[in-house]
Amino acid sequence: MTDLKTIVSLAKRRGIVFQGSEIYGGLANTWDYGPLGVLLKKNIKDYFWQQMVITRDDMYGIESAILMNSKVWEASGHLENFTDPMVDCKSCKERFRADTLLEGKTKDEKVSNDPLELSKLLKKYDIACPNCGNKDFTEVRRFNLMFKTFAGAVEEKANEIFLRPETAQGIFVNFNNIVNSSRPKLPFGVAQIGKSFRNEITPGNFIFRTREFEQMEIEYFVYPGTELQYFDKWIETFMNFLMQLGLRQENLRIREHEKDELSHYSNKTCDIEFNFPWGWGELMGIASRTDYDLKKHSEYSGTPLTYFDSVTNTHITPYVIEPSLGVERLLLAILFQAYYEEIVKEETRVVLKLSTIVAPIKIAILPLKKNEERIVNKAKEIFKMLSKVYSVQYDDTGSIGKLYRRADEIGTPFCITVDFQTIEQDDTVTVRDRDTMSQIRIPVSNLLNFFNEKLHN
Repeated sequence: MTDLKTIVSLAKRRGIVFQGSEIYGGLANTWDYGPLGVLLKKNIKDYFWQQMVITRDDMYGIESAILMNSKVWEASGHLENFTDPMVDCKSCKERFRADTLLEGKTKDEKVSNDPLELSKLLKKYDIACPNCGNKDFTEVRRFNLMFKTFAGAVEEKANEIFLRPETAQGIFVNFNNIVNSSRPKLPFGVAQIGKSFRNEITPGNFIFRTREFEQMEIEYFVYPGTELQYFDKWIETFMNFLMQLGLRQENLRIREHEKDELSHYSNKTCDIEFNFPWGWGELMGIASRTDYDLKKHSEYSGTPLTYFDSVTNTHITPYVIEPSLGVERLLLAILFQAYYEEIVKEETRVVLKLSTIVAPIKIAILPLKKNEERIVNKAKEIFKMLSKVYSVQYDDTGSIGKLYRRADEIGTPFCITVDFQTIEQDDTVTVRDRDTMSQIRIPVSNLLNFFNEKLHN
């Protein structure tokens, strides 16, 4: 697996990810997605929606507002509990997560989330500031991760609102609306893809940890007492989902949270982790949220959020299983997994062996001679035909060898070369496979059938 620097360079060079506000010196840990990055993200999200919503008869979709009534966050516990332990270096004034500073430094000693205990551990293990090397820190304190803003013209307490730190609450507060409009039967789920915002103390590792990100989340409502059964099923479902997107099983593992790690709403949580170049890191979480959220919102709003069970003729508060997956974090894992370098004819060939599911460009159409009108016209005719079905790129900005290398580097599974044989002899084209570099001649009339077989998963 390659290093982070290589992936960052590739991402910018090929239009996947750019630094946010770059011409103004940037804004720390903000990222813009270029032409290929937009397509890659779209393919990831589309496949999630296809697999988790469209093809299931127990799943419903929603898109809730980013801005919500502040009482939502009071009820959910985020105002009180959504915090990280922050510490300042007194010398250089840099801020850090205290638990992050202690990673790998405490041997087998367990790291508590308690600020007082963390302050003691920083002194015990003689932790130095990563920025300046000094060892003089403030006391550890809790830092709320929600971005605060105001609704309306007056910045006063009554108008205080927050950018959502998760999409889940939009599902919970719409529980009655979904039940009344769609009449689902337990168990059932509600899925959402949307932006979330967290004022991370120490974001980093490129797009792994950012302050603005997209989540793909499901809240799956079940009968109380059956939640752990469905918990295990969702772990299996998402392990298969991740491998279908190209991640290898040996680079994935499941880590169950210890009791003192659990969120205030959870009775069981597992992370699916990916083996990044810097070590194992959380790719997604699957949490059993019990009935905490529905009960809290019922209490704070005065509106019962229950499900009427026609079998027992009673109203119940369902338990909830929540799979939650970050789009950007998954995109980064896919890039690491797909990146290869190999020597071909004494030259280094860089190739992204992306799954055909997520590859931003499925087919590149390459005219052998860009100044030959007949070849160009035929190539554009093929582009017009295939672009109705697939994401296709027309490229004539170099020699055929350079065009192949460029297509390889952005993960394009197939290239079509239109040449003199196409227009003068038999109306066939050369189709080149990205991974094997093998080439075959195929009649233009058979191209759609060929790619339907190769690209439809």
